[in-house]
Amino acid sequence: MTFEPIMIFALTIVVVAILVLYAGIKTVPQGEEWTVERFGRYTRTLQSGLCLIVPFIDRIGRRLSVMEQVLDVPAQTVITKDNAAVIADGVVFFRVQDTARAAYQVQNLQDAIVNLTTTNLRSVIGSMDLDDTLSKRAEINEILMAIIDEATNPWGVKIMRIEIRDLRMSEDLQAAMNLQMTAERRRRASVTEANGLREAEILKAQGEREAEILRAQGLREAAFLEAEARERAAEADAKATQVVSKAIAEGDIQAVQFFLGQKYVEALGQIGAAENSKLVLMPLEAGGVTGAVAGIGELLKTVGNPSQS
Repeated sequence: MTFEPIMIFALTIVVVAILVLYAGIKTVPQGEEWTVERFGRYTRTLQSGLCLIVPFIDRIGRRLSVMEQVLDVPAQTVITKDNAAVIADGVVFFRVQDTARAAYQVQNLQDAIVNLTTTNLRSVIGSMDLDDTLSKRAEINEILMAIIDEATNPWGVKIMRIEIRDLRMSEDLQAAMNLQMTAERRRRASVTEANGLREAEILKAQGEREAEILRAQGLREAAFLEAEARERAAEADAKATQVVSKAIAEGDIQAVQFFLGQKYVEALGQIGAAENSKLVLMPLEAGGVTGAVAGIGELLKTVGNPSQS
């Protein structure tokens, strides 16, 4: 019976020791960091794993995740620079880098980030036209991330990226934009067609011009050739006349007969070749033609035998 108080006391000591040990041992999960407060004041930060604190003096203050987190930015109506109403929403990705500052520099960290993103989203889109807002999402994301990251830096938070998830317009504005796009496409089609017709007319005019140039060049070359032929014919006639004149001066009657006979035969050929000449009456003696031909023969003989000249 005397051992019962001792056993109770020993059991009490053991239980108290277990409770004290349990209160001083903390297991921090992977991806989290806990702050330690002593008498309500921050002292240190516990990393993931098994950690020890002073029981009943130290206590766990804030339990924060240091993994990358995502926050939804609620949809809101934003007025652009050209007074168009746009409904925009997005997401924010962030990570806690300094647990102490994130725990004690701002109250309700996530709400603060969402509200900060919302107000700056209105400011950024409000400084842009509707067309720029719809076509420059990447630029809006970069501007927002730079602004929000700078604002949250004192809180020990790093903004990883901000994405505009959706940009919607009212039905009336969407219908008006569709009409505008249709009209713009028709205008472009008309301009393209006009440009095509203009280029076709230009090409046609250039082709006609080149054809006229080639035709004129051909006529000029033909004229040159014809003139050259006439010149040679004139030279030949002049030379023949000179030869006949020389023969007459020397008293060569056969040369005169050759020249006259040639002209005589050519004239008869022209008369016979006329289309309206069905019958040719020649009121002349046949002996004249024979004499001319005979004179040509004698002249050729003389040319063939120069010793008889």
